[in-house]
Amino acid sequence: EHYTAHQITVALSINCKLQGSTRLPAFSMDGDFIIGGAFSIHHYMQTVNHNYTAMPEPVRCIGSINTRELQSSRAMAFAIEEINNNTELLPGIRLGYQIYDTCLSVSVTVHVAFQLLNSFSPLFYIGNNCSQFGRVMAVVGETGSTPSISMSRILGTFSIPQVSHFATCACLSDKQQYPSFFRTIPSDLFQADALAKLVKHFGWTWIGAVRSDSDYGNNGMASFLDAAQKEGICVEYSVSFYRTQPQSRIQRVADVIRRSTSVVIVAFVASGDMKILLEELSHEPFPPHQWIGSESWVTNPEFTRFAFCDGAIGFGIPKSIIPGLRDFLLNLSPSQVATSPILTEFWEESFNCRLNKNKKVCDGTEDIQNLQSPYTDTSQLRITNMAYKAVYAIAHAIHNVLCQGKNSTTKCDKLTILEYEQLKSVNFSRNGYDVSFDANGDPVAIYELVNWQKSETGKTELVTVGLYNGSQPVDKEFQINRNITWMEGSAQVPVSVCTGSCPPGTHKVLQKGKPICCYDCVLCPEGEISNTTDSADCLPCHKEFWPSTKRDTCIPKPKEFLSFQDILGISLATFSVLGACLAIITAAIFFHHRTSPIVRANNSELSFLLLISLTLCFLCSLTFIGAPSEWSCMLRHTAFGITFVLCISCVLGKTLVVLMAFKATLPGSNVMKWFGPPQQRMTVVSFTIIQVLICTTWLVLSPPFPIQNLTTYKEKIILECALGSAIGFWAVLGYIGLLASLCFVLAVLARKLPDNFNEAKLITFSMLIFCAVWITFIPAYVSSPGKFTVAVEIFAILASSFGLIMCIFAPKCFIILFKPEKNTKKYLMNKNQS
Repeated sequence: EHYTAHQITVALSINCKLQGSTRLPAFSMDGDFIIGGAFSIHHYMQTVNHNYTAMPEPVRCIGSINTRELQSSRAMAFAIEEINNNTELLPGIRLGYQIYDTCLSVSVTVHVAFQLLNSFSPLFYIGNNCSQFGRVMAVVGETGSTPSISMSRILGTFSIPQVSHFATCACLSDKQQYPSFFRTIPSDLFQADALAKLVKHFGWTWIGAVRSDSDYGNNGMASFLDAAQKEGICVEYSVSFYRTQPQSRIQRVADVIRRSTSVVIVAFVASGDMKILLEELSHEPFPPHQWIGSESWVTNPEFTRFAFCDGAIGFGIPKSIIPGLRDFLLNLSPSQVATSPILTEFWEESFNCRLNKNKKVCDGTEDIQNLQSPYTDTSQLRITNMAYKAVYAIAHAIHNVLCQGKNSTTKCDKLTILEYEQLKSVNFSRNGYDVSFDANGDPVAIYELVNWQKSETGKTELVTVGLYNGSQPVDKEFQINRNITWMEGSAQVPVSVCTGSCPPGTHKVLQKGKPICCYDCVLCPEGEISNTTDSADCLPCHKEFWPSTKRDTCIPKPKEFLSFQDILGISLATFSVLGACLAIITAAIFFHHRTSPIVRANNSELSFLLLISLTLCFLCSLTFIGAPSEWSCMLRHTAFGITFVLCISCVLGKTLVVLMAFKATLPGSNVMKWFGPPQQRMTVVSFTIIQVLICTTWLVLSPPFPIQNLTTYKEKIILECALGSAIGFWAVLGYIGLLASLCFVLAVLARKLPDNFNEAKLITFSMLIFCAVWITFIPAYVSSPGKFTVAVEIFAILASSFGLIMCIFAPKCFIILFKPEKNTKKYLMNKNQS
């Protein structure tokens, strides 16, 4: 690539003189202008041992013929003959061609490039038996990317356009290095991106990668791996090989495929290399794999004979129709075939006979019309159409340069030279297919998604199941419009992942030292969820929500409160009502026997007031049951505080009455004058008013209010009443405790008074129970969670209320109802002798 034009000219002159090294075209036809052709009709070249004693023989291509390339080369000849018969395109100009078989070899391709350059300048038309063909205007080819690179470096020095039909390496789009290179097949950059999207579309994240160790395979796979990484696809292995490498290398690649755990194999392999690999794999059975192929081999019908590739999918150039091509391809007779070594070899391979006398002689009964071969199959014209379009692109460029006018008077100048820049402006349509080039010499990327499906006859066919259009918006490039048949004829999409999908409720945790596709599925932490498959992270729920059992969605937290539907709530409510009924029944008994000595002896007015307050105490516990509201929160604490103070005030009043009554019996005492009924009422009212003032202050400054407790339990919401002011709450309880303590002390002092029925003893027991309950209540209230806090408070209210009614009134009711003989003034006034 660093040679000067003068050095290359000298080399061409020497090459022209070396008759022994001259390479003959596979097909040729003279014309005013020549279009060169370079096709890899064979995939190998003969190894030559140089002894340096004689001129080496021209390099020969060996191996079986690639019938698809043969068809493409013949399509080039057909296109040129079609153009020559066209009166509108290049009128008065006759195109010729020189089509060479390059063996897919760089050295042969370089040799062919030099030979094509021989006819570029008239300088070489004089003597030395050089070609007398017309000037080479452009070259169609080469087939492979690596040979195309070598050819382009040579042709680009002389600004000769090169239009390839099958070289797809993205590197060839670099106009700084390959300014004269164009192609009718899209760059691998588009195909690699399409393959990555295809793999992602079917959820395959664990794949194997095989490539040709060439510019085509290495650059194409590099582009694919870059696109695959962006799609989150991991590659278990990436191996390369080339068809001319030792068999041991091919075997190692085959062994890697057999041992792999990935089901999907992406093969960016040239057609000649793929044939070698598939033949090696066919020697030994191996687990089924889903093949994803590049255009180079996935649309080659020759490979459908490998049954283990059934179900393969990949992107191919869209099928096309070339009218008249099939007749041209089949227009071969033994005499015509004998004039071309390439056609002779093809004929002998196809009909298993020889056109010479040393072997079985072809007897003339061979009928190419009935030959089943990729050469005769024009139903899958893909790459062949690329060669066909390349010829027409060159012809249109020549027409645009040489010819003026667009009617029957068009005249063309045969002396003008075609510059490669002229191809950039080519834009035409042929057989319904548009042809144009972008700034990089590439066409619009349009692919068909091809699937290998077995037909009803058992023959594997190439079926188009989708389309990729690189000119469409990003989200509309790729579409599938038919059912796909997968490996082993399955209709189910195969699974190829390192680790199965993590279900919602879990998240991915990468395995140490493994690719990102290998991970463990870990349950989301408490309070967090993942609602998508293969989630990388878990998201916390809102504070009012909690994860479901599977941790795949946030559900509203259940709201818990002591309700009338709970067994606990029903039980407490039942006891509250029973207590209130008991107090009412007791009051009824006392009212019915209000004139009896035992009722009158125990201050019936305070007794009735105490029973009323106890009834209210029992009923106020009902305000603690049910969903808290603004009014219920204020009512429950204040009603409880006021009714209990009223109750304790009555008990305190009764205690004082007992003490005062005893003092009144002492000689000269007039205490009862100062603690008569008015004073008793005033005492009860005064103590109660103080609690009313405390409660009013609490409600005015910072009243209780309903809240949703989100901290006690993570998984549920506790509906409760906030105290508002803790000082107000404890002031209410403290005042009740103060009165209860005072009452207890006075009752203890009066417990041994010498009455036969000393009520002070009963008050002492009741206050003892009351204080024990409320002293126990404080730690229980603080430590009880949720609705049990309210239950503890209700229990304390009920226990202390039952304690008061049972200790003070139960003995009296027992005497009234069952011991009427003790309900006499005489019995009550009888002094205890002890």
